[in-house]
Amino acid sequence: MGKTILITGGAGFVGSSLAFHLKQADPGNRVVALDNLKRRGSELNLARLKAAGVEFMHGDVRQPRDLEAIQGFDILLECSAEPSVLAGYGGDSRYVVDTNLVGTVNCLEAAARHGASIIFLSTSRVYPIETINAACIEGENGFFIDPGKRVPGISGNGFGEDLPLKGTRSLYGATKLASELLITEYAAMHGLRSVINRCGVIAGPWQMGKTDQGFAVLWIARHHWGLPLSYTGFGGRGSQVRDMLHIDDLCELISLQLRNLDRLGGMTFNVGGGPANSLSLRGYSKLAADTTGRTITVGSAPDDRPGDLKLYITDNSLITATTGWAPKRDLRTLFADTHRWLADHEEELRPILT
Repeated sequence: MGKTILITGGAGFVGSSLAFHLKQADPGNRVVALDNLKRRGSELNLARLKAAGVEFMHGDVRQPRDLEAIQGFDILLECSAEPSVLAGYGGDSRYVVDTNLVGTVNCLEAAARHGASIIFLSTSRVYPIETINAACIEGENGFFIDPGKRVPGISGNGFGEDLPLKGTRSLYGATKLASELLITEYAAMHGLRSVINRCGVIAGPWQMGKTDQGFAVLWIARHHWGLPLSYTGFGGRGSQVRDMLHIDDLCELISLQLRNLDRLGGMTFNVGGGPANSLSLRGYSKLAADTTGRTITVGSAPDDRPGDLKLYITDNSLITATTGWAPKRDLRTLFADTHRWLADHEEELRPILT
């Protein structure tokens, strides 16, 4: 008998990608994608999910009855979130808390009822903004980690799990960190296996990029269609640095974790592209130009945005040492795959990505 896997946020970028991957890897499993379809573009995944044999349920993690409608599941992949770091700064704080924290509580209650294992997609934004920014200095190729800084969890490999958590991190980051704490308590109380992944920037085909989240697709789309683009914050020079992880690498990791839940239960991992898959925003502009064959003039908006980081690079040392997993796909592959998807679906994506 196959297992029933419930994926919350299952029509979103990460959730739908996991649904396709896990159903293809083991067609005997029942995969259920629950989503409220709030994010524009998620509706494009419905036909794809159906064709892949994934069951779709229109529902909202903020509503316990929507989760109760699922008659039993063995594994919960909690991918639902309001993913924007800017969310809440404009006054809609309650929506962020209800979705990212209350929603997690509702998911945990459902998992406890069914004795289900949990894999939680958390975020690198649980780490304090000031601690990270204070560790960075600006050089010719963008920000980099000051080698003179002596802070636990900060090294030439990036930021590790033992980075101190004292400080502010954005409302988005705070709700995800609070969810992590609750998952640990629910798992201990109910004897559930749980794994937490603190993900950096994830990108690839079928991500509906916006200015505040999913910037890889945004960069490619703006170059592809010759649309305006600006470097925002820290002087508007495009010096901010991020690593990126191809969505297929993340799917392979989750599949590996599902096969090893007995061994990995209770662990928390940083997961991302790592130093080899990191660039400044200026570097991503060059990569987008190389990928699309079109160079655009990038504007400058020097004022900082709330919650922005100078740099974030994932230290994958723990997840690699524990599981053997490491990213396989480089940034050129990620951008090429994403641009091919955009070109193949140009007409349906243009209203969303422009």
